[in-house]
Amino acid sequence: MKNPVAAAEPEQVQRMFDTIAGRYDLANHVLSCGFDFLWRAHAARIIAADRPRKILDLAAGTGDLTLVLQRKIPGAEIVAADFSEEMLAIARRKGVHHTLAADARQLPFPDGEFDAVTIAFGLRNLPHWGEGLREMARVLRPGGRLLVLEFSLPENAMMRAAYRKYLHWWVPRVGSLLTKQQSAYDYLGETIESFPRGNAMLRLIEQSGLNAAVARPLTGGIVSIYTAVR
Repeated sequence: MKNPVAAAEPEQVQRMFDTIAGRYDLANHVLSCGFDFLWRAHAARIIAADRPRKILDLAAGTGDLTLVLQRKIPGAEIVAADFSEEMLAIARRKGVHHTLAADARQLPFPDGEFDAVTIAFGLRNLPHWGEGLREMARVLRPGGRLLVLEFSLPENAMMRAAYRKYLHWWVPRVGSLLTKQQSAYDYLGETIESFPRGNAMLRLIEQSGLNAAVARPLTGGIVSIYTAVR
């Protein structure tokens, strides 16, 4: 499935993330009211339960999920990959051990290289979601686990209406104040609205060569964790 928002110019998305890298963490924590820490901790617990030895954290950004995985799974080899060099530079300063500049559409790894692949708040930025998922499936070993942590929309109508107001009014204004880049946070709302969720996302994952896809809505459905196995 093609991303109707970001499909045309992935280079523009890359430049946008390079531009906001220095204030990215602060904006995330403020705009999520700190819930982003809980979401990543939940995701890391799911992956840690499998005791993987080699993990790819894709679209790793400034490394927040990678760092939680490093703490939860000592001794595992965890590669933080992202297309933004500015983001990865911050990740290294924060203590991420292994970073790699890479395009999620063409990963520089052989088939079946990883026991687990994670991607947090990054899949919706790809120009073609199915293409990205197929590439993630390719680098997973048979039986390996994919975990996608991504924004979604609440199923409850009243909560969804309130969240949309927050997403399209409050987020761009606060994001602009914190990063001086309102367009990045207008883009955030647009990508969340267009991104498949729930059963639609499960179908997309399974159509991409993965099995046993499961959705776990968190915080009333503001975000969801999707898992599947190769």
